Amino acid sequence: MYNFKNDYAEGAHPSILERLTQTNLVQQPGYGEDKYGLQAKQIIKEKLGNKWASIHFVSGGTQANLLVIASLLRPHEAVISASSGHIFTNEAGAIEAIGHKVISVPTTDGKLTTADMESTLQSYSLKPHVVKPRLVYISNTTEMGTVYSKNELRDLYAQCKANDLLLFLDGARLGHALMAPGSDLLLEDVSRFTDVFYLGATKNGGLIGEAIIFNHQAIGSEFEYIMKQKGALLAKGRLLGIQFLCLFEGDLYMKLAQHANLMASKIAQAIEAEGYSFLTRPQSNQLFPIFPMPLIDQLLEKYQFYIWQQVDQNQAVVRLITSWATPEKIVDALIQDILRYKQ
Repeated sequence: MYNFKNDYAEGAHPSILERLTQTNLVQQPGYGEDKYGLQAKQIIKEKLGNKWASIHFVSGGTQANLLVIASLLRPHEAVISASSGHIFTNEAGAIEAIGHKVISVPTTDGKLTTADMESTLQSYSLKPHVVKPRLVYISNTTEMGTVYSKNELRDLYAQCKANDLLLFLDGARLGHALMAPGSDLLLEDVSRFTDVFYLGATKNGGLIGEAIIFNHQAIGSEFEYIMKQKGALLAKGRLLGIQFLCLFEGDLYMKLAQHANLMASKIAQAIEAEGYSFLTRPQSNQLFPIFPMPLIDQLLEKYQFYIWQQVDQNQAVVRLITSWATPEKIVDALIQDILRYKQ
């Protein structure tokens, strides 16, 4: 049973495990002051082209979302998110639990637009009787596997600045977005056109870890207090620092994301050639094909994946995700099993 449910079913890239072993007995300061983490942060700053960036390593995506939002919002302020956004659908009300409303916006492809933001702001203009929208949350790639272009991100950021809003980008799969075929967005652009974002390692070759990046000195100056208060400042911060050093001292992070995208693209091309359609256009390592139920039942005998939503009694959308470690022979086997199905 090969797992296409997610892109974190494997452990970590071998080079990370090797580096963790090699440095195991080398004593280092704690709480993020280890030399590996400091070096990784400097390398990431250079790749961003932003010397003012403030970088903080934490263990996971939900934790990163909660910490950032908790640090930036006052009690009466709220977050705007696509209705498919991770903070709205899959985090057990974590943001609401710290006292902030998530204003959900229906979208067709998981991406927020400037028109979505304008209508939302109009709906929440009756102050002080409604919460105050203050932060816009997006993810790239989105939960629907779609990717923001440079112009889309720049336009959202400009609208945020015009309305005194902060733009926060969930980058759990940012590598896959940047390496998506046809993407014109660069890492430097993400730093220029967001207030805060994070680079995810959990879903792209790391054991655990996300690198939260504040792009301006003013908004992230006391973030360590929030991390400590909420239990996110690890004594053995070296475990995160070493991973990000391995991923970013060369091009490993992007190469791993590119592999996942290439494996997904190969599957997508075969599915399209068979005449099946998709819920959203394939762009990254998340695919949402629409299959007949008998084919889904056959595939579930050999592969794990989610039935995303039912279309009707005869067909459903499924989600297939490839990872940095997905073997091409498994991809080929899946394609052959799809091709064998006769309607």
